[in-house]
Amino acid sequence: MSRYVESLALADRVYRLFMESVKFELKRLSANDINNVQAIILYNIGEERMTIGELVQRKYYLGSNITYNLHKMVDSGYINIAQAEYDKRASYVSLTEKGAELYKKLDLVFQKHLDAIKKDEIEDFSGILKQMELSIAKNIYH
Repeated sequence: MSRYVESLALADRVYRLFMESVKFELKRLSANDINNVQAIILYNIGEERMTIGELVQRKYYLGSNITYNLHKMVDSGYINIAQAEYDKRASYVSLTEKGAELYKKLDLVFQKHLDAIKKDEIEDFSGILKQMELSIAKNIYH
């Protein structure tokens, strides 16, 4: 049992360390007008065009106020928000040129992180985390 809880705590520490590394990289890139949470939202938008609802559904907002963060990213010139033509309640987000540049830089950083890990190890790790997620969710929602 304690190994299970230790594993969850380790996953949390890895996530927090990852977020610190994103903060460090933003500082190194002199991207002072975006924070690490916003950078992860930007990265997850990537080259796609998606609705704000899709961002929320996919959990890319990381527990923060998605509307606030998106508007800050619009103000800083990283993303565009456009109202959907067919449904005025929906809005689409996409990266601007400035956002696409930061996306590419972050992608290189994340690739460097990934290169330090064997592909089968990251797949095993992801599989285990998904199993843990399903097990915990099953206990909550059933």
